[in-house]
Amino acid sequence: MTRNDGFSRVLGRLDVLAIAFGAMIGFGWIVLTGGFLEDAGSLGAALAFVLGGVVVGLVGLTYAELVSAMPAAGGEHNYVLRGLGARPAFVTSWTLVLGYVSVVAFEAVALPQTLLYLVPELPAGRLWSVAGYDVYATWALVGIAGAVIITALNYVGVRPAAVFQTIAVLFLVAVGVLLLTGSLTGGAAANLEPLFSGGLSGMLLVLVATPFLFVGFDVIPQSAGEINLPPRRIGTLLVVSVALAVTWYVLIMLTVGSGLGRDEVAAAELPTADAMTALWDTRVMGTVLVVGGIAGILTSWNGFMIGASRLVFAMASSGMLPRWFAKVHPRYGTPSNAVLFIGLLSVLAPLFGRQMLVWLVDAGSLSIVVAYLLVAVTFLVLRRREPDMPRPFRVRAGWPVGVLAALLSLGTAVLFLPGLPAQLIWPYEWVIVGAWWLVGVVLVLRLPRVGAGADAEERLLLATRRAPR
Repeated sequence: MTRNDGFSRVLGRLDVLAIAFGAMIGFGWIVLTGGFLEDAGSLGAALAFVLGGVVVGLVGLTYAELVSAMPAAGGEHNYVLRGLGARPAFVTSWTLVLGYVSVVAFEAVALPQTLLYLVPELPAGRLWSVAGYDVYATWALVGIAGAVIITALNYVGVRPAAVFQTIAVLFLVAVGVLLLTGSLTGGAAANLEPLFSGGLSGMLLVLVATPFLFVGFDVIPQSAGEINLPPRRIGTLLVVSVALAVTWYVLIMLTVGSGLGRDEVAAAELPTADAMTALWDTRVMGTVLVVGGIAGILTSWNGFMIGASRLVFAMASSGMLPRWFAKVHPRYGTPSNAVLFIGLLSVLAPLFGRQMLVWLVDAGSLSIVVAYLLVAVTFLVLRRREPDMPRPFRVRAGWPVGVLAALLSLGTAVLFLPGLPAQLIWPYEWVIVGAWWLVGVVLVLRLPRVGAGADAEERLLLATRRAPR
């Protein structure tokens, strides 16, 4: 890519790991763990995360090679544009934007929901009801305030955002160490029963949520234009971040499972926090864990604000979206308008209430898996079409890895279809996906047909300038 992003390369190794790991951890490990344990059992849930980690790990290897070859802002957008052409690149990017936005919006809803554990009297001033759940003014204001703060942080520079991310991730890791220590000293093997629950369907219900929970390693490619490291090191850090996230989620399933029995898990509002309380025999530790959960919300929120804004910027820079989104702030060096756009969407999310948490996980997961599939296909196409393209991080056994990544991504995506275990909820989740793609169809039909190649972006820009408006 020859595009001059106008960004400063200020991110180092610790920054990159903190951004990716923090983005992948988020808050799902607190709010969703109880459901996972009920669906699949303690060992079944842990195994589902291992299998999900294998899928994401294989996809991550394809990403690692591609980001080392094309370290520019926009990540997947650049790869698919070069490998498959303009319209497939739009499909990949537009789908992934929905996935990223779903995570950002998820965190805007998760923040006030988490505070309920610390401040049960938080809800006040009923506004309306969505899907049977009341939305309160004070509850929504907490999410909106968080959205404004994260947006402002990202508006004024990637460096302040990275420093904030590193501090929050270190605190999050410390909380994880406390949870593991409590499990080793106060956990009970009997609580882990049943090890498996719900059979294969139960494991599949957990497995299909893993793309949403593991997404975040691809924030590294999105911010590659701001990373001050050798390209090969960027690819290596991407793979390491996936391994760290898999380890984290497996440990969460087992430690929480050891702290609470099945009936206690079912009755708990936040089973992870209640497990921490039980393991240490003090509610203070449960409160500490919830604060760690808030740190996870902020790290994920911050990471995906970085990723989503860079992806929207890249789409605008190549002519797929209005040029307004490609503005780089002259003082802060950030894609300021793209940041404001993503921030606005996160401000709106809390107004739909806590049921939005479930809808966003499923709709976002499907979108993310589709993007993974197209990136894996691009990896294979570029291996065949451009075998001599410089690849500082080159995957061994590239063809088997690429084929497995594509097949496993396709298999995971199929599970969301009607009649299958993880089918999207009608009408809410299908409306989210359908409305997003209704806009996408309008945009992609206006896009000139530009084929693949190293100069695809230049040809696309030229074609869009010539196209009638």
